[in-house]
Amino acid sequence: MADVILTATARLEKGSRPAGRLRRSGSVPAVVYGLEADAVPVTVSERELAHILAGEGGTNTLIRLDVEGDRQLTLARQLQRHPTRGDLIHVDFVRIRRDVAVAAEVPLHAVGEAPGTRDGGLLEQLIFTLSIEAMPASIPNEIEVDVSALEIGDQIRLSEIAIPAGVALQQDPEELVVQVIMPRIVEAEEPAEEEGEEGLEGEEGEGAEASAEGDGDSDDESSD
Repeated sequence: MADVILTATARLEKGSRPAGRLRRSGSVPAVVYGLEADAVPVTVSERELAHILAGEGGTNTLIRLDVEGDRQLTLARQLQRHPTRGDLIHVDFVRIRRDVAVAAEVPLHAVGEAPGTRDGGLLEQLIFTLSIEAMPASIPNEIEVDVSALEIGDQIRLSEIAIPAGVALQQDPEELVVQVIMPRIVEAEEPAEEEGEEGLEGEEGEGAEASAEGDGDSDDESSD
C-alpha cells in the first residue's frame, strides 16, 4: 500500500469556538499521538483528508503527516462525523512504525454467484469487516470470500477464508461468515373478524333455534 502525504498545521487554540471557526474555513481539528511521543494538536484540510479516506485504502491508508516539515507515518483513527451532514469534524492520527504490526479493520466482500440462489435460496452474509493485525505495508485494502460453490444449506466460516500472507486474523475462526438458506414461508392466518362473524352467526343460529323451541312450548301450553 503506497503512502500519501497530508499537510498539517500546528493548532494553538483549543476549545469549541476555535474548532468551529476551523471547520467553517474547511479545516478539521485533529491530534497526532503515539510511539511514546507527546500528543500534538493539528489541523488538516477536510477536503484533502476526505479524498484520501475515500480512496482504495480507506481508513487503512498510510498517511505521512507533514507537520510543518516534520513527516510522521500515521493511520487515521477515531473519525468523528457530523450526525446529519456526514462531514469530518475531528480525527486522531496515530503514529506507527513500518516494522511494528498494527491492528486494523478490513472490509470483507463476497464474490461470485452462489448456485443455491438460482434454486430459490437466499445468500446471507453475517460478517462485513475483519479484525486483523499486520505490518503497516501488509494491510490489505479488502479481503474476499468466494461464494461460487455454495448450494442451499452450505456455509463458510472464518477458518475457510484465504487470508493474505503476513496478516493475522483477530477473531474466532469458527465464526459464521456467509451461508445460503431457504427463505421462510409464513402461512397467512384467517382474519379474526371472520372467526368473530362465524361465532356470531353460530350464536344467532342457536338463539333462533332456542326461540323457536320456546315458541313451540308456548303453543303447546296454550293448546292445553
